[in-house]
Amino acid sequence: MAKQVVSFDAVSRRYDGRAVLNEVSWQVNTGQHWVVLGSNGSGKSTLLQIAALRLHPSSGRVTVLDHVLGEVDVRGLRNRVGLSSASLAQSLRATLSAAEVVMTALFGALEPWWDSYSAADRTRAQDLLAQVGCGGLAERSFGTLSSGERQRVLLARTLMTDPDLLLLDEPTAGLDLGGREELVATLSQLALAPATPPMVLVTHHVEEIPPGFTHGLLLRQGQVVSRGPLGEVLTEEHLSRCFDLGLILTNQTGRWTARVRTTA
Repeated sequence: MAKQVVSFDAVSRRYDGRAVLNEVSWQVNTGQHWVVLGSNGSGKSTLLQIAALRLHPSSGRVTVLDHVLGEVDVRGLRNRVGLSSASLAQSLRATLSAAEVVMTALFGALEPWWDSYSAADRTRAQDLLAQVGCGGLAERSFGTLSSGERQRVLLARTLMTDPDLLLLDEPTAGLDLGGREELVATLSQLALAPATPPMVLVTHHVEEIPPGFTHGLLLRQGQVVSRGPLGEVLTEEHLSRCFDLGLILTNQTGRWTARVRTTA
């Protein structure tokens, strides 16, 4: 039976009196891979930071991996959540090797000299890099990698602790077409692998939804437009309301495309 991994119950987050998230209820279960869609400022990254135990809600109840946020020491729990974000990439020293970037996830660190790593740790990091298509980059400096290669290295990093939940905050942002397609293909392979934990992917674009993702959450101005199985959520009506645009939505061979509806 499916087990609850994340639960938001009427969750709000306010900054200076303004609600970035407003009464959001949402649940992620085992066997599900979610995509969170919405325009800039819709609350996507805030939602992910709360799910990652990096931010507390202003109101509402959040449960992650059977623990209620605010009633648990999150320092130990965070190791069970794999998180990849742009801020993390910017915080990593450019001269670290790709393998070192992956290994530092074991202790939630940004530098390898603070902790001790075994030969088995290095082997696992190399195996994970190979799994995401970067097997030949283990000794390359992180700063010399392409944007797409860096994102795949960070994806390998999220897997290093054998987490129970993967959270990916706009991993395709800033990638060229080739880099984007390579990353989407890698995420699709992960989604279709039976041992992969539940994933939550934040993006602006339906074109970046990997085949194999099962559910969708649409946010607009901090509120839920639609949530549930992807085929039910991704409709022209829901997506048009989410982005406040008249949109035409198509799906071909498992990939989605959206464009603005034009009038003759």
